[in-house]
Amino acid sequence: MTSDSAQTLVWDWTIRLFHWLIVLLIPLMWWTGEEGMMDWHRRLGLTMFALVLFRLVWGIVGSWTARFVPMIRRLGALPTYIRGLIARRNGPSFGHSPIGSLAVFALLAALSIQVGTGLFSVDVDGLESGPLAILVSFKTGREIADFHELNFNILVALIALHIIAVAIYRFVLKDDLVRPMVTGRRGDVDAVSTVTVRPVALIASVIIVAASLYAVINAG
Repeated sequence: MTSDSAQTLVWDWTIRLFHWLIVLLIPLMWWTGEEGMMDWHRRLGLTMFALVLFRLVWGIVGSWTARFVPMIRRLGALPTYIRGLIARRNGPSFGHSPIGSLAVFALLAALSIQVGTGLFSVDVDGLESGPLAILVSFKTGREIADFHELNFNILVALIALHIIAVAIYRFVLKDDLVRPMVTGRRGDVDAVSTVTVRPVALIASVIIVAASLYAVINAG
């Protein structure tokens, strides 16, 4: 086993915390929605809103492996990377691989749509609504609610693909992607950049999220 001192920090603690909170929140939100526990569904939805918004901001000002620009650049190597995977040639990546970058963008897009539509959704009797539903008509709110349900199915499909891909990496390509998302470290890659959480960037991100959350909660 490689000692921590010999391993490379790949994921900062904010990325790891975001990842596992999303893992926890999605089934909880599904359950509260199915059981009609709309007060809790609303609270969890606002929590999800804060998390997704933080991740979007952190993708601009955060640590190197959290930023979107390096991931966008790696998308250009996607065809070559996929051909390598088919041939079972997999080189560990510092941060997200090309296909991992694509997965990040797809999942964040689905999560953003899910949160965004939830803010404006209206239930069938108009008694339970998102915090921004006051800004749209009842008909529009219902249409958004229908899309909210449709997008959840898309989100679940993307999550299933993600889990399958992680399993393939682990058992076929012999690349454990779960442990680094827990510890933040890998022993088989060289650092491309230093992974650090800059206090100023973190504070600014939290302020943006807190102000946005306050505005949404008090919109009505």
